[in-house]
Amino acid sequence: MDILEQGLAKGLIKFDDDRKNVLYIHQNKRYRYTDPEEHVRVKTYLELILNYGYHPARIVLEAIVPLRTPSNLADIVVYNDDSRKDPYIVVECKQEEITDAEFIQAIEQGFGNTNSLRAKFLWVTSGIKSAYFNVSDFKPMEREANKIADIPVFGSSELLVAKYIKGGKDGFELEKVSEQDLTRIFRQAHDALWAGGKRNPSEAFDELDKVIFCKLWDERTLRKNGEPYNFQVFTGEATDKLLQRIKSIYNKGKAKDPEVFRDDIRLNAKELETVVGYLAKVNLTATDLDSKGKAFETFMGSFFRGEFGQYFTPRNIVKFIVESLPITNESVVLDTSCGSGGFLLYALDKVRNIADQKAEEGYFSKDSKEHWNFWHDFAEKRLYGVEISESIARTAKMNMIIHDDGHTNVVAFDGLEGIDKLSETTKNPGFKKNRFDFIITNPPFGSTIKYSEHRYIEDFELGCKSIDWIEAKLKNVDLNSPRDNQSSEILFIERCHQYLHDGGILAIVIPDGILTNSSMQYVRDWIEEKYRIIAVVSMPQTAFTANGAGVKSSVLFLYKLSEKDTATIRAIKKSLQDKTFDKPEYGAAITALEQEKQTILKRGDVTKQEMEEAFVSHIEALRAQGNHTKDIERQLTKGHKEKVKEYEKSESFQSWKKETTEEFNERISNIKENLSDEYTGLVKDKLNNYPIFMAIAEDIGYDATGRETGNNELVPIAKELYKFIQAIINGTDSFFA
Repeated sequence: MDILEQGLAKGLIKFDDDRKNVLYIHQNKRYRYTDPEEHVRVKTYLELILNYGYHPARIVLEAIVPLRTPSNLADIVVYNDDSRKDPYIVVECKQEEITDAEFIQAIEQGFGNTNSLRAKFLWVTSGIKSAYFNVSDFKPMEREANKIADIPVFGSSELLVAKYIKGGKDGFELEKVSEQDLTRIFRQAHDALWAGGKRNPSEAFDELDKVIFCKLWDERTLRKNGEPYNFQVFTGEATDKLLQRIKSIYNKGKAKDPEVFRDDIRLNAKELETVVGYLAKVNLTATDLDSKGKAFETFMGSFFRGEFGQYFTPRNIVKFIVESLPITNESVVLDTSCGSGGFLLYALDKVRNIADQKAEEGYFSKDSKEHWNFWHDFAEKRLYGVEISESIARTAKMNMIIHDDGHTNVVAFDGLEGIDKLSETTKNPGFKKNRFDFIITNPPFGSTIKYSEHRYIEDFELGCKSIDWIEAKLKNVDLNSPRDNQSSEILFIERCHQYLHDGGILAIVIPDGILTNSSMQYVRDWIEEKYRIIAVVSMPQTAFTANGAGVKSSVLFLYKLSEKDTATIRAIKKSLQDKTFDKPEYGAAITALEQEKQTILKRGDVTKQEMEEAFVSHIEALRAQGNHTKDIERQLTKGHKEKVKEYEKSESFQSWKKETTEEFNERISNIKENLSDEYTGLVKDKLNNYPIFMAIAEDIGYDATGRETGNNELVPIAKELYKFIQAIINGTDSFFA
């Protein structure tokens, strides 16, 4: 139960109906709850009573501080006696969004109040971060040696060496925190390292990643109940000792997973202590997937908008894709453009949920080695990701660590480079052609891959120039030279095909242009030959707006066909092309019209014909009169050609040529259209004799601003699509089965 709910249930506080004010019942004092600092003070007050055991009668709010300015008040003072004459603990409360510099100022203010009241201990807190000091036993200006792990609980004369203890005995267990609080913690820790420009945001993020890694590694270190966690400030410990301890944790983890971080921690002792202060209380392992994922991405997006934000696929779309697919712990799964790892995380979470379900069904206990192996073997050996940006790949690894491992097979590499080259360069033999059961991905849209910069374009069928089959027939050509450039999302469709084994399934987010633009017909033809189309699910226009993109998109589900099936399809299509083209009303008619068009254009309009006739008559007259010589004819012919050429530039001739060309082209185009329609119909009758799952999602749980709508049509669509995909796998793929 939330500490506010506990306080309300025990009659310690009470809110107004509009929650604008809070009443501290034992103190009979009412304060504005709309004040950000009051949010922190009310929780701290309840902690003192419910967690530390102090009686409300010994707690004073806004206690007057002697020897200070008349208006100076201490936020909370805890007394050692019922008469409240012996101040024991002074608490300085600040709002959650306080900066690190402001927090240091709050410590100074707290020391002033504590010394003036002659209290023994000081607790400075923003709710997000806390610092504790033994004030009375040290010199007034001491700020290091007098740090303590926590204030004492009621009735104890001994200070805790460490606050956070495994199991919580003689201390406190780590806390699960909300998504909002975790976002604030990440952001404020990052701000402290960024320090207004001391580091650039990316460098600060890298260092924070390393410390989070240490935090998680420490949480997962095997320890008995009653043993303290190492990731925290100990009473009386110098900051350099904390630095040494955290670096030791980091080096152990780094030795096991050298690919996660190659560099050492670059923080000094004070900087590290600051970040530890933000993270120490949090139980990252126990915080649920959605909270961790959204907090991580919200934090990242707020600092790296434009650089990192583009790598996020909205979680509702990620969930939809993963829930639609029959992924199990035995599946081999890949994201060829994994960004921050969202698809991989949800695939891992799906397998963990299966493990939980198996535990409920009695196959093993939830805390058993079998349960752990069930999902962890999948994470370690069957979950793969490729990301072109090294910093983003590292972020994906970090994201995977935060969500309980699975980072080992995330590599930094250009996903469009050769697969063999990727495997060799990254020293990861798991990246192989024809290996993967499922590929779940949202490739970058609109990136132009130029042949002059990336010669690998020529290794893709879709990277080579294509020509309409009718034109190929008419011109008797078959182009196979590389394109000057190609869109990245088109190349990724082919790259995914290479990774999948026969019968493997691709779920890919694509711009709708691939499905609708006439210029993309060659891509659709290629897909039709290489895949069985399972489903097309249309996303709303606003699906990616909140993430900074406005491209209308759909999710395409494809089932990889065997080479034999592809060869059969291509042979059938070739046969149908020959059959339709060879009909006299098509191929021969087009050829005849093309020849007629060229003949008429060469002959020219009436004026040009008259010029030609006049010239011929003039030459013949010269011959008849005996005035003809070769030189004269040559000069006359030259002059005639110049006049004709000049006339052909005239508006009159150009208008005739344009009209004539358009007339013939329209007639030819009509025949080609009829030919294409008849061919397409034959293909549909012959090849596309299977059902395709089609759906349009208009509300996917959030609007263009990212605000939740309370409705998500992708949830029921995913349930039905899952059944449909299972039917395809089982060979009963019909809506009417």
